[in-house]
Amino acid sequence: MENALRAGVAIYNVGEYHDAHDAWEKWWLDADDGEDDERLLHGLIQFTAVVHHARRRNWSGAQRLAGSAREYLTGLPDDYRGVDLAAVRAELARLAADPERAERRRPMRLTYDGEALSLDDLNFEAAAVVAHVRAENDDRFDEGRIAAGVEAAREEREGGFETRYIALVMDFATGSDAERPIIYRRLCDHLERREQKERDVEGLFE
Repeated sequence: MENALRAGVAIYNVGEYHDAHDAWEKWWLDADDGEDDERLLHGLIQFTAVVHHARRRNWSGAQRLAGSAREYLTGLPDDYRGVDLAAVRAELARLAADPERAERRRPMRLTYDGEALSLDDLNFEAAAVVAHVRAENDDRFDEGRIAAGVEAAREEREGGFETRYIALVMDFATGSDAERPIIYRRLCDHLERREQKERDVEGLFE
């Protein structure tokens, strides 16, 4: 869950408020209703929706969700799972009272362990979560190929290597919209060569 939290915080902090929730959704859906982690993730998902709606001038939607998000986060420690919930609750209160503030000023940045994470701050596993979110939300990319790239990168790391797949997955996660298709093609090319080598040896020793 730590990597998912870090990934969502970083996605939110680069201004992709709608996509941030995708990093947390699986963990939220798997959590038991009412438990602290479920409330944390439910509240954070609704918080990102508040900012998303407020930035799009849907004031009533933002106000309604701000109250709901605060309810989910009420009673959790101010610094729960590394997230500064005191700051989130305060921002939700401000947005509930005046959702148009999101138009007048940049939304607050989320912090994890006291740091306002950017995409460049993520380790590989958190970047892998971002890569999955990128593929899920963009029709140009096949989620299965990204998953295969992540698995190949993990195999490299377990073998003591940090080479092409780790770099490509992280570049796909952190690169710009213009760079991402080029990185994706390179990743797919490497995967195709890898898979061809595996096919070449299939059955040789049977």
